[in-house]
Amino acid sequence: MPTILTHPVIPLAITMATGREVISRRLLLAGIIASMLPDLDVLGFRLGIPYATEFGHRGFTHSLFVACLFAVVGASLATYLKATATRTFSFLFVAMASHAVLDACTNGGMGIALLWPFSDVRLFAPFRPIQVSPIGLHHLLSPRGLSVLQSELLWVWLPAFCLGACGFVIRRWLMLYVKSGKSILNTQTDEIS
Repeated sequence: MPTILTHPVIPLAITMATGREVISRRLLLAGIIASMLPDLDVLGFRLGIPYATEFGHRGFTHSLFVACLFAVVGASLATYLKATATRTFSFLFVAMASHAVLDACTNGGMGIALLWPFSDVRLFAPFRPIQVSPIGLHHLLSPRGLSVLQSELLWVWLPAFCLGACGFVIRRWLMLYVKSGKSILNTQTDEIS
């Protein structure tokens, strides 16, 4: 899995691209939580739940089904999250599903139960460039942990920042274009009068 620090990058990049007018602070916070929530399954290690079972690490909590359920619950709270139900559902689904996609792109572990409850097969992405993170925050300060963070910076943070920045620039450009179009339209209307 990528580190717990990396999963929130996806909802942050989406918010950077779309703006606070689209993703409220509350919805962003819910998206950050959704992006990290699947890793609550590591508690199963302490409870004696075997890794390879559907309730083990990277099991049902990493499925698209659970992401959909979480997004439905979130959509029911759309008013509180200061967004429409459709926007809330979409954002939370992508935020939570991105966790599984990133985990599937790592070079270790047992794969992701992406299709649970319809299938308990563990899947990996065909391209797996992200170094798998050691479990436990204390391991992040080791040489291996620093190597994992470098991998995540290259394969997750940098592309997410670039996409978020591109969205930001396009959004700003469109806003300027619309404003200049309105001022041109107002000028032409004044000239006709």
